[in-house]
Amino acid sequence: MPDFPQAHSTQFIPDSPALAAGGAAGIVGTPGTSVATAAIEVAGLSKRVADASGELTILHQLDFTVQRAETLAIVGASGSGKSTLLGLLAGLDTPSTGTVRLDGTDIFALDEDGRAALRKHKLGFVFQSFQLLPHLTALENAMLPLELQGDADARPKAEAMLGRVGLGSRLKHYPKFLSGGEQQRVALARAFVTEPPLLFADEPTGSLDAATGEAVIQLMFELNRERGSTLVLVTHDPSIAARCGRTITIAAGRLV
Repeated sequence: MPDFPQAHSTQFIPDSPALAAGGAAGIVGTPGTSVATAAIEVAGLSKRVADASGELTILHQLDFTVQRAETLAIVGASGSGKSTLLGLLAGLDTPSTGTVRLDGTDIFALDEDGRAALRKHKLGFVFQSFQLLPHLTALENAMLPLELQGDADARPKAEAMLGRVGLGSRLKHYPKFLSGGEQQRVALARAFVTEPPLLFADEPTGSLDAATGEAVIQLMFELNRERGSTLVLVTHDPSIAARCGRTITIAAGRLV
């Protein structure tokens, strides 16, 4: 199995006074109810799209809450709506009905620019297909979210994070010269470099061989634990889901 360097603790400090006061442990609230420690609140969430037969319902009235620092796996068969749900939680898509609150903010009460600003400050996203910008080096890809935040220390922070994921000698390499596992580690560095309170991952090992995927998953959970962030992970792999504190299953667009 690839031998990635061990991470060393850097405590995540919430940037919201209300969140800082709440702590990581909290009380599960009813959907739609403001709870200081709730990272994600989903209420009545549905997604319908037009198709040849008229209308297809992808998600049906979903309700659930995710607490701060919780690790949640979303599982289900292919086509069950898992990735659609994750896209809605991130505000990358809009629902037909329902609400999503991230750290108490109703993201669909915001316009597209407002949702983008919220993602910039609160959310890291790891994609199955890496989604690295091909014309940027590994270092430049990792620096990008920091630069979007206007961080004057973007370069040293990105260099340090790439070193943490074992790519300190690959800073100047473009994605096409990196293996799949190396590209996913760049994607992990990019997702974690801003120390976001929320991390979403959509089948992060789906494009990797078993050994590399195992190493990437170990690294992702280790980085997530030391920062105290909330992890929501879409996976078809029961062994990965078992590492999360909680699992929800979607079948035909419904929670089961």
